[in-house]
Amino acid sequence: MPGLEILSDFTVRNALIGASLLGVVSGVLGTFAVLREQSLIGDAVSHAALPGICLGFLIAGTREIWPLALGALAAGAAAALAVLALTRYSRLKPDASLGTVLSTFFAAGTVLLTYIQNRQLPGQAGLDSFLFGQAAAVLPEDLWFMGAVALVALGAVGLFWKEFKLVAFDPGFARSLGLPVALIEAALTAMIALAVVVGLQLVGVVLMVAMVIAPGTAARQWCRRLETTVLLAAGFGAASGILGTMLSLLGRGLATGPLIVLVATGLAVVSLLFAPGRGAAWKAAARRRARAAIEDRHILAGMWQLAQSHGDAAYAVEQGMLDAMYGAGARGALERLERQGLVEPVTHMSEEGLHWRLTPEGRKAAAAEPLSPSPTVRGE
Repeated sequence: MPGLEILSDFTVRNALIGASLLGVVSGVLGTFAVLREQSLIGDAVSHAALPGICLGFLIAGTREIWPLALGALAAGAAAALAVLALTRYSRLKPDASLGTVLSTFFAAGTVLLTYIQNRQLPGQAGLDSFLFGQAAAVLPEDLWFMGAVALVALGAVGLFWKEFKLVAFDPGFARSLGLPVALIEAALTAMIALAVVVGLQLVGVVLMVAMVIAPGTAARQWCRRLETTVLLAAGFGAASGILGTMLSLLGRGLATGPLIVLVATGLAVVSLLFAPGRGAAWKAAARRRARAAIEDRHILAGMWQLAQSHGDAAYAVEQGMLDAMYGAGARGALERLERQGLVEPVTHMSEEGLHWRLTPEGRKAAAAEPLSPSPTVRGE
C-alpha cells in the first residue's frame, strides 16, 4: 500500500493510534520512575501483569480487553506495592525486592497461562499474544479503553503535579511539609501499572519495561526542567510508537511491538551519546577541548617565560625544543595558537628548523593572566 493509502487501512490506523497513546502515557509516567531511580519497577509491574491477565480471563470467561486489563492493573499495582513494602519493611534491598516480586508473579502467570491452554477453555486462543503484543489485533473498543486509561493517568498527573514533582525530587522536604509521601509514592508506582495496561495489546508484558524507561531516559538528557522533560518524553514515546509501527509495515512479517521498543531504545541511546551538555560524546569533546586549552596555555606560558629570560619579547623558540618539552601535542597546540593569532612561525636561520614566536596579541594574552608553565619550562 503506497503513500497515504496505508493510513486508510483499518488495522494500520488502529495500530498507529494505539501506539501514539502508549508512547504518550509511558513517556509521562516513566519520567517520574526515572527521576525517582525506580526504573526497574516497570519491569516488575509489566511481568506481574501476566497473572492478572490470566485471572481476568478465568473470572470473566472472555478475552475482551476490559476484564483482562483490569486484572493486569490489579496485579501490576499489587506487585508494585509489594516491592515498596519489601524494601521499606524488610531487610531486602530494592534490587532483591524487585527480583523476588518479578520472578514470583511471572512464574504464577506462566502457570496460569499453561493451565488455561491445557484446559482448552473457549476464547483462550491468542491469550499468549499478550506476552509480546500483537498490534494487528487492536480493535476500536481497545482504543477506547486505552484512551480512557490514558485520560485517567494524564489527568492524575495534571491534578497532583506539584505533589508528584516535590516527591520525585525531594521526598524529605515533602515529608516535612506534612504531605503523605508514602501514599504519593504508592500512587506514582501504581500509575506505572496504568502505562503497562495501555501497552498490553501493542508491546506485551515482557517488553513493556523498555517503554516505561526509554522515553523518560532520553528526554532527561535534553532538558533541565521537569515540565519540558515530561513533554519531550511524551513526544519521544509517541514518535517511537509511530515509527515502530510504520517500520513493521515496511518490513513485512516484522513484529510491531519489538520494533517500537527498538526505536524507543535507539532514541535513548542517541540522547545518551549526543545530548548537549550531558551526552557521552558531548562530554568527551568537552574534555578534549579542555585538555587542548590547557596545552595551549602551557605552551603560551613557556614561550613567554623564555622570551622574558632572554630579554627579547620576540624571542623565537625552535620547534624541536617545544616538542621535547611538551611532547607530540606541541605541534597541534601551536597550530591552534596560530589560528588564534597568538603565535606565528618564523625562519630563524636557514640551516635550522622551524621556529615560533609570540605575536603582540600573544604577548598581551600571556601577560594578562598568571599562566603556569610546565615543570620542564620552569627548570629552564
